[in-house]
Amino acid sequence: MTKLSTLRLTDLAVVVLVGGLVFSAAARADALDDITKAGVLKVGVFGDFPPFSSVTSDMSLQGYDIDVAKILADALKVKLQLVTVTGQNRIPYLTERRADILLSVGHSAEREKVIDFTAAYAPYYIAVIGPKALKVQDKGDLAGKSIAVNRGTLEDTSLTEAAPSGADIKRFDNYNAVIQSFLAGQVQLMVVGNDVGAGVLARQVATQPEQKFQLMTSPDHIGLNKNEPRLKQALNEVIAKTLADGTMNTISTKWLNRPLDLKDLKSNGQ
Repeated sequence: MTKLSTLRLTDLAVVVLVGGLVFSAAARADALDDITKAGVLKVGVFGDFPPFSSVTSDMSLQGYDIDVAKILADALKVKLQLVTVTGQNRIPYLTERRADILLSVGHSAEREKVIDFTAAYAPYYIAVIGPKALKVQDKGDLAGKSIAVNRGTLEDTSLTEAAPSGADIKRFDNYNAVIQSFLAGQVQLMVVGNDVGAGVLARQVATQPEQKFQLMTSPDHIGLNKNEPRLKQALNEVIAKTLADGTMNTISTKWLNRPLDLKDLKSNGQ
């Protein structure tokens, strides 16, 4: 399952558990002051979530989120400490102050009861991908097309809701099977998140795959503890600057193989 259908949804289960651990801002120092005094920004990132973050052969981390984390630390004039988290433990890591911020956090009403969010900094969406030669512009064009999707995921749900009568949905048990069926020409289209899709687009196979249209968008935010207005403002200022000067566009092109479209930072679903 992708980030939305696994990593995003699994940490919702711990929201109620950690809700009681959130302390009043009056009981502790300001987070931005703490970071500045320590000289370190602790950033929670996934270790197995390419192209946003993944472990390289030399055991270092690379990806979209890693580039963003470096920019944030530089802007705050502190050293960067990457903290590897999972979908299950990342909210407790934040509330327990084992991480100062989290990257790749989708906004939801459940999480908002426990943590705060910056402006969106990265796109996450579910898209229909197909060969350049195949004309598909919207969901109506899915009629009569064979489409691969990972069974039981958010992609499956989104596709099932959008597909018109006559669309031939082929459900597979994992993403490798979805990708292989598409690349082998067993299906005409596939529906995946842009994290999975970025790798396929980068392969430049003979079919010249391209993104046709999006089914759902739910962009990434930076997660931080509640009642930290100074830290939130500082992070939002960095996001705004990198969006305005093209830095975030460069990162998107590098890791997602697609220029950053600002409309991708506006959510139309969870």
